[in-house]
Amino acid sequence: MNLTEFNQSDRCEHFSCPERSGSPAVYILLYVCSAAVVLLTLCGNLLVIISVLHFKQLHTPTNMLVFSLAVSDFLVGALLMPPMLISIIESCWIFGRDFCICFLLICGFLTISSIYNIALIAVDRYLALSNPFLYMNRVSVRITGIVNVCVWCVVMAYSSALLYFNGNFTNTVMCPGECSLFLNKVSYVIDLIFSFIFPLSVIIILYTRVFVIAKKHATAIREFNNHTRPKTQKITSHSMKSERKAAKVLGILVSVFLMCLLPYFIYSLLGDVIELQTETFQKVSIVFCLNSTINPVIYGLFYPWFRRCIKLIITLRIFQTDSELINVLS
Repeated sequence: MNLTEFNQSDRCEHFSCPERSGSPAVYILLYVCSAAVVLLTLCGNLLVIISVLHFKQLHTPTNMLVFSLAVSDFLVGALLMPPMLISIIESCWIFGRDFCICFLLICGFLTISSIYNIALIAVDRYLALSNPFLYMNRVSVRITGIVNVCVWCVVMAYSSALLYFNGNFTNTVMCPGECSLFLNKVSYVIDLIFSFIFPLSVIIILYTRVFVIAKKHATAIREFNNHTRPKTQKITSHSMKSERKAAKVLGILVSVFLMCLLPYFIYSLLGDVIELQTETFQKVSIVFCLNSTINPVIYGLFYPWFRRCIKLIITLRIFQTDSELINVLS
């Protein structure tokens, strides 16, 4: 949403809807591929949502954060990707002013929510590894759920205020075929700090600390394995291994997220330096949205419990009595 403001007449000329070029077969192929991406995003994240909600073994603080991210990704696939992909294929916004305003509100809300969900995952992993005993005693599913709800509410309030105070929508849709939000300089700086710099700093700093701690844990585990140890130490060793594995998988998740976010972030950061082309910005936004498609694939590749859950869901075993008690972690 971080687009710089430029001359009104230039904008109207730039954003007039061009006539279609290319064969109908190309457009059909583009729409089929777009529909496949949207369907994959929806189905993948719906499987994550059902898995975490249904199976009681998965009701953990970390999985509640994964659930929140999956909900955000599902909404990206349902509400953002279809109009965004259509506008790119058509080279024009065809849905009108009112829907554009709703689209921009949803876009800001879900984009920032995804970033803060990843930041919360970084906080969760840092707390779990830096002080596992305190984490187990103080951090619960209920507390994590409350934090998630609070973050979503704050982000929604922020996105609404950002859209409202930038000219009461007069800077939103100015020309036929255009759907862009043009922030004033103060709003631009605030948005840059709140939406990108602060959460990205949290993610990078905490995950750097996580990997340092994980390395220390690996050394401690090797020392445990080289000596005879009592049962309590075995439990501690197993717990550290589990937390370290979770940190590794979620580290991959965060790394992929940052790679998808980086083009969007750079484009937004350089908004006052370079002359922005809306078509390019849309394509950069699509790269960011594709992260919502990739996340369930990461779960499937690195989480054995997710693969077991998919099998149980597809075979409809979740409708059997007491299916929520099935052991999906072994």
